[in-house]
Amino acid sequence: MVNSSPKPSLIVSSQNLGWESIIVEEFEQPSGTIASGCWQEHTIILSLTTCSGRIWQANERHGYTGLYTKGDLTVIPAELLGYYQPDNDDRYLQIRIPPNLLQQVAMNTTSTALEPLELRTELRDRHPQIEQLAMMLRAELHRGKDGEGQLYVDSLANALMVNVLRGYSVAKSQVAIYEGGLSDRYLLKAIEYINHHLSQSIKLEDLSNHVGISKFHFSRLFKKSMGVTPYQYVMQQRIELAKQLLLKANMSISDVALECGFYSHAHLSKYFRNYAGMTPKAYRQS
Repeated sequence: MVNSSPKPSLIVSSQNLGWESIIVEEFEQPSGTIASGCWQEHTIILSLTTCSGRIWQANERHGYTGLYTKGDLTVIPAELLGYYQPDNDDRYLQIRIPPNLLQQVAMNTTSTALEPLELRTELRDRHPQIEQLAMMLRAELHRGKDGEGQLYVDSLANALMVNVLRGYSVAKSQVAIYEGGLSDRYLLKAIEYINHHLSQSIKLEDLSNHVGISKFHFSRLFKKSMGVTPYQYVMQQRIELAKQLLLKANMSISDVALECGFYSHAHLSKYFRNYAGMTPKAYRQS
């Protein structure tokens, strides 16, 4: 983002965490300063300000002057120069989505292909589903390396992009819905892949490619079959593996954590307690 001085302050960025596909960043901007930007990605901006205030926004197509409060969304299509000035100190979450990735999601999930995909500009809007997903991404952003992991981020990003398509694509099209779940063959392939890669970072794209289904449909069909999301199932299997390994006296808890796909003893303890109701140490002693 190219701004006038003083610049908005970057609080935290997903680019330091190795997230793939989308970029999520949180900023603070001093009152009265003008920020300008033209991104290669489609950009969603969610207001995090605790106090309502007046803002001025403008781009090559539209302008807005008026109140802005927590939860308000701005949608800026790629390659569109825009300007922004708050009257009060501001805080916001910025999510950037590569056009080719959104195009791919559109082609995989909609009943009609969108060629080329185009988003409409919104300078002040409300979208509860996008707000909720954005706040979940923000929470993961602040957890940093102790967060849920790439599979969880992929799932949130995928759901976010589907909602962006539903709400802001210029050419309206229906997201295709498939009834039922995965076939036994596909489900077995997915479960076998998960079981053989528990010690590694598992991505939603890895699972969907292994089965041969788009990411969006894989998530829906997997949950239909198993009753839980792919992320929830992976976490369950990691905890079950940890329980087995904790019974081996020659393995330290740190080694157990790494073997099960966690970053550290503390990382394992956090999720083990959530799923098993006790710490790994207490489980081993019991």
